[in-house]
Amino acid sequence: MKIISPSLLSADFLNLQRDIDMLNKSEAQWFHLDIMDGVFVPNISYGFPIIAPIRKSTTKVLDVHLMITQPERYIDDFAKAGADYLTVHSEASPHLHRTLQYIRSKGMKAGVALNPHTPLSAIEEVIDMADMILLMSVNPGFGGQSFIDSTMDKIVRLKAMITAKGASTLIQVDGGVTPLNAKALFDAGVDVVVAGSAVFNSKDPMQTIKDIIK
Repeated sequence: MKIISPSLLSADFLNLQRDIDMLNKSEAQWFHLDIMDGVFVPNISYGFPIIAPIRKSTTKVLDVHLMITQPERYIDDFAKAGADYLTVHSEASPHLHRTLQYIRSKGMKAGVALNPHTPLSAIEEVIDMADMILLMSVNPGFGGQSFIDSTMDKIVRLKAMITAKGASTLIQVDGGVTPLNAKALFDAGVDVVVAGSAVFNSKDPMQTIKDIIK
């Protein structure tokens, strides 16, 4: 499986409908939406007033990544806004098993994100509860950072854990993804790559999307 989920954090917010239309015409299968609260990460992005209109503007998968404290407080709201995947950080959710159960009960796919420093052991007991594990390959909060090379080994080890559990959990990687390293990521076992700056800062975003997944 090769899925690209372009991050709208890098889109032009003065021309957001234009960028959404471009993604709808592109080969991108998902839209990645980064929600930041300025507490869990040192940045603030956008919330429900952006997500709900995007839901009405596309039939593609809305892949919502919560970089917020106490994410369980907002699960109902993101379900109503139209999220298909809802990913919470293991570092921000002390009752992770319960949170994943609740996300699924609301008809969404449940994801768990790990920061670069967080060991895979943090999610070993919930792999079969998660529809997707998101490995951050940069420190979360800002776009345009360089890929952390040690993530490659983490991908391989996570893939082995998923296989050993007999689970069908997807692996997603977010941070520093470009056409130059995408093939290596997919070959290592990644199913979904998030790309923000590489797509929206390129001269031909639709071709860049094609280059990443091909």
